[in-house]
Amino acid sequence: MLKTFLNGIWKENPTFVIALGICPTLAVTTSAKNAFGMGLAATFVLLGSNLFISLIRKIVPDKIHIPVYILVIATFVTVIDKLIQAYSPALSESLGIYIPLIVVNCIILGRAEAFACKNPPMKSVADALGMGIGFTFALICISSIRELLGAGTILGHEVSFIKNPALVMILPPGGFFVFGFIIAAKKYFDSKHQGENQ
Repeated sequence: MLKTFLNGIWKENPTFVIALGICPTLAVTTSAKNAFGMGLAATFVLLGSNLFISLIRKIVPDKIHIPVYILVIATFVTVIDKLIQAYSPALSESLGIYIPLIVVNCIILGRAEAFACKNPPMKSVADALGMGIGFTFALICISSIRELLGAGTILGHEVSFIKNPALVMILPPGGFFVFGFIIAAKKYFDSKHQGENQ
């Protein structure tokens, strides 16, 4: 179970390795607060949907399993959307349409189809936690770099050593640039680490 959990954080990170959920990744990573909120929301939905789908996996007919999974995911998305609206209206406004769009996020549906429907509840929860933390980690990495270089702030607080922020970093091209750079750095690190182990 520990291996399943750790896989989602680094080895099979949904953003940096499997390259899923790129649209919300690039859209919400203009600030670390948005990224953290989106990561927590996605993790909540992953946990709830993986657990529930794992529990009902033996009673859902194959012909209708995708609509059932989407219904389960949509239920958890609605819950987290209403909670964010109630307790953090500013975050809800910042994330906008991207919270409801978690319903069709390929990370969530992909884990339901590839893992939760084939494994027992505790293993599915470990998978959901690993993937959720991995997704949140990816969002925070990208957003921290973009916010620091593009706005000269960290979590909304100004930093003194960035005198002239590069606005392009908080625009879409900056998102692609940072995303590509982190993937390249991860591949380099992994290949170097693999070479040392051989």
